[in-house]
Amino acid sequence: MALDFAAGCIGGAAGVLVGHPFDTVKVRLQVQNVDRPLYRGTYHCFQSIIRQESMLGLYKGIGSPMMGLAFVNAIVFGVHGNAMRKLGHDTPLNQFLAGASAGAIQCVICCPMELAKTRMQLQGTGEKKSKRKLYKNSLDCLVRIYNKEGIRGINRGMVTTLMRETPCFGVYFLTYDVLTRSLGCEPDDPFMILKLLFAGGMSGITCWLSTYPVDVIKSRLQADGVGGVNQYSGIMDCVRQSLKKEGWRVFTRGLTSTLLRAFPVNATTFATVTLFLKYMREGQECSIQDSELQAVQLQPLQTQTQPLVQQ
Repeated sequence: MALDFAAGCIGGAAGVLVGHPFDTVKVRLQVQNVDRPLYRGTYHCFQSIIRQESMLGLYKGIGSPMMGLAFVNAIVFGVHGNAMRKLGHDTPLNQFLAGASAGAIQCVICCPMELAKTRMQLQGTGEKKSKRKLYKNSLDCLVRIYNKEGIRGINRGMVTTLMRETPCFGVYFLTYDVLTRSLGCEPDDPFMILKLLFAGGMSGITCWLSTYPVDVIKSRLQADGVGGVNQYSGIMDCVRQSLKKEGWRVFTRGLTSTLLRAFPVNATTFATVTLFLKYMREGQECSIQDSELQAVQLQPLQTQTQPLVQQ
């Protein structure tokens, strides 16, 4: 179980470094004002952020996911591994159930972390150097929200996070299991790493497609109140207002950048986790075999010396 947690932690950190710029673009597109849009699309959003805020603008708010996502992934892969051992049989249904339980449990950390990330990503939009920074960093952001709104404030969007993460992670692990079995990812396969990258990337894409509309609502609720005015009274009010103003297409805002991010991030995460577990377990097996060999070598010596002691 400790190996599952360690593998998830390393995989999560690798995934954050690869995918955070795409996540910044996704959030900006999801929450921009439809009456006065700043960005025409994914590519224009990338261009605008780099031109107006420099490359560092794409990495705004990375502190929160870097601190949190490594730990979140440690929980996800640790809980999933433990749940699979408890369920006993490695079946597609059990993969879905173990993934869904892991997704639900990690929401406790994921929700506040994503709230801080969203607020930091929106801070100083369109400015190379923010003239007035409301938050110094992700931790300061959470402290200020807690001081102003209490526990409910830092858990803003918890219901939508649960609605997104529970089925999403079930689909995530189910897809990875089906693809790795279908592709035949054997240890001696020369294309094993490429197959793992493909399976991980496709798992990320199917996972996001399964619950993306919920993610749009979550982002809007977590961004609500940034300017001091709350626009939505709850989940259904956010859905109603968004549909009324922007139509059904509102639920696909930022989807392109999300899918562009999903493949490399999850390919990196899953390949890192799988290879880490593989090599660590091989190392453990080697050490066990060495100790058993030493025990066998010592046995003849013990039998030879035993009669001498008896005499």
